[in-house]
Amino acid sequence: MKTVFKAGLAAAALLAIGAVPASAQSRVQVGTLSCTLSPNVSFIIGSIRDMSCSFKPRHGRTRSYEGTVRRFGLDIGVSGKGVLAWAVFAPSSNIRPETLRGSYVGASANAAIGAGLGANVLVGGNNNTIALQPLSVEAQTGINLGLTVSDLTLR
Repeated sequence: MKTVFKAGLAAAALLAIGAVPASAQSRVQVGTLSCTLSPNVSFIIGSIRDMSCSFKPRHGRTRSYEGTVRRFGLDIGVSGKGVLAWAVFAPSSNIRPETLRGSYVGASANAAIGAGLGANVLVGGNNNTIALQPLSVEAQTGINLGLTVSDLTLR
């Protein structure tokens, strides 16, 4: 079981290293997005988890969003509540509340035996102008291994 956990963490590290999109380099950090994920049971073909999110901009007031993350690929196990956190990048520092709404697509890797970590690379939002930091922090509990393509929707 420790080998599976180490393989998942290695996959997360490789995902983080190789996934920095060139377009993210021309964007400015506008704040942070933190999401709390619902508990989940996942099967080999993927999973769906609801979440509530809070966007804290560098300037202005905190905004709330609801969302769903769908993962397709190797995703098997049982997870308790989880937390995701990203740095949010946009073409300019002036964004409106609706700018974060929309769909994001990317790749994910995670592993947990008791406690675990994961990496998520996502780009999307209103007119595909938002990039969520190439390495997000995912903290979860349970027994889980995932190497997936991810689709995140913020409302």
